[in-house]
Parts: sequence; C-alpha cells; structure tokens
Amino acid sequence: MTDWNVTISGDGYRLTAPHHACDCLAGKAGFIAGDAKREGDMATPVGAWPLRHVYYRPDRMPPPETGLPVIPLTPEMGWCDDPEDPAYNRLVEIPYPARHENLWRDDALYDLIVVLGHNDSPPIPWCGSAVFLHLRDDDTTHTAGCVAVRRQDMLALLGPADTGTVLRIIDKNQAEGSR
Repeated sequence: MTDWNVTISGDGYRLTAPHHACDCLAGKAGFIAGDAKREGDMATPVGAWPLRHVYYRPDRMPPPETGLPVIPLTPEMGWCDDPEDPAYNRLVEIPYPARHENLWRDDALYDLIVVLGHNDSPPIPWCGSAVFLHLRDDDTTHTAGCVAVRRQDMLALLGPADTGTVLRIIDKNQAEGSR
C-alpha cells in the first residue's frame, strides 16, 4: 500500500506522494472529519480514501499511464449526488431523473478524475458524494469538497499509482488540538 498525503501547508494545501509533491486545492470550507461530512457542505473529508479508478476524456487526451483501472468518459456519464436516490454516490447514465453532476464538462476540470473510496461501501445518504481527485485551472481557488491538482501533477502522480494507493486527508491542526 502506498500513501499519498494531503495536508494544510501555510495558506494552502499540499499533496505529497513518495514520488511527487505538489500544491493542491481542497473544499471551500476546508477539511472536515470524515464522519461529519455532509452533502453540499463544501468540505473535504479527513480520512484515508483508496483510489478506485480513473476516468479520462478520450477526445482530449490519451489514457493515462497508471496501475489503476482506466475508463474513458462518454457524454452520457453522470454522478448521482441526490441523497434520496438509490444511485446516490454512483455513476449514472444521462439523462438521469434524479439530481446528478455531468462528468463530461466544457471546462477541463474533469478531463482526468480519480474516484476516491469515500462513502462508497455502501453509500450512506447525506454523507457526501462525488469526492474525487481531479484537475484544476490556474485561476481555480477551491473545490466543492474534492482535491484538485494541475494536469502535469496528476499525470506524475498516476504513473506509479495502483489499487493499493490511498489518499490520506490529514488535518494536522485538528490532530494537534486533540492531544
């Protein structure tokens, strides 16, 4: 198992893996304890989240080199974020009757998406959905609860990643305050 750590670093966030480190973005509301995560709270959940698989935009790039399962996106792919729906925190086919997020976006933020194992085994309604590692633009200031990195950093990170890789969101301030 390989751990990647996301921590608070000065006035931002840092993702550190054994082979690569980079600045990253987190949720607008900062970090929140994983069991306190709620749908729509704009917070990134603290905890250890396995990397499940990668989606990529085949019209914009070739498949990334990685040891993770790689799936090409299609315009019909969405992610259900409706806590009242049985497909909550799952991939859905668009059009979909419940509230969902389109994974095929006009911007480049979802050209590469790593699905994290947050609230997925099984999903518990209202405990957070669509917590991904995805891309960011230079003018992006925060996410809605995901972790986001620049394209070149994502490609460097994905190279040695495999199904044993875990993304750890660590709130050192919380840990120090609880001693």
